[in-house]
Amino acid sequence: MEGWQRAFVLHGRPYSETSLLLDLFSENDGRVRVLAKGARARRSNLKGCLQPFTPLLVRWSGRGEVKTLRNAEPASLALPLTGTMLYSGLYVNELLSRVLEHETNYSALFFDYLHCLQHLAVQDSSPEPALRRFELALLGYLGYGVDFLHCAGSDEPVADTMTYQYREEKGFIASLVVDNRSFTGHELRSLASREFPDAGTLKAAKRFTRIALKPYLGGKPLKSRELFRQFVPAANLSKIASSDK
Repeated sequence: MEGWQRAFVLHGRPYSETSLLLDLFSENDGRVRVLAKGARARRSNLKGCLQPFTPLLVRWSGRGEVKTLRNAEPASLALPLTGTMLYSGLYVNELLSRVLEHETNYSALFFDYLHCLQHLAVQDSSPEPALRRFELALLGYLGYGVDFLHCAGSDEPVADTMTYQYREEKGFIASLVVDNRSFTGHELRSLASREFPDAGTLKAAKRFTRIALKPYLGGKPLKSRELFRQFVPAANLSKIASSDK
C-alpha cells in the first residue's frame, strides 16, 4: 500500500525484543496484520501511539499475510474510554478481530465502528444502544440478511402484539411458542430501525445479536467478556448486568 489511510489498532502483542505484531482495522483494506519493527524500542516515536482507540494515519508495505508498517502517526488524541466503556470497546475490537476476513474492504463499517467508539467515549449513558447498533451493522456487512418487518411464513407485515420465532436462514415466523428465540412484532420493528426506546426492546436486541453472532464466533469464548467479569467488582455486577456483552 503506497498511500496513507485511517486505521485503529484492534489488538497488539510483542514480537521479538523490540517489535509489535498488530491487527489493524483500516478504512480501505479492512483488517490487516502488520509488523511494527522497533516499535517497542526505548527511542521509538511509535511507542505511544500504537494503542487501541487512537485514530491513526498509517502506511505499510509487503505482499504476504503480514505486512511491514512503514509509518504511523496519531490523527487525533486517543478516545477516552474507561471502566465499563473500556470493556465495551475491547469487546467491539475482539468482535472485529474474530469475524472479519483479512484485507477485505469494510469502509462503511469503519465509520460505524468510529461512531460506536465516539458514543462510548461520551460515557454519560449506557453503552448498550451503541453496542447493539454496531452488532446489527456488522451482521449486515457480513452478509447476514434478515427481514425484521415481515413474517417469513406469510410475508405479511409483522404485528406489534404478535409473537414470532426466529429460525436461521428463514427469518421470523408467527408462533404461539415463547422461548429465547421469540420476539414480538414491536421488538422486531425496533431491530429494523436500530432504535431501542425502552428496556424491553434493548434486551431483545441483545438476545437477537447473540443468537445471530454465535455461528461466526464458534465455541471459543470472548476474552473481553471474561475480562469484564474478572475486573468489575462483584457488588456492581447486578447493577450493570446488561453491560455483560
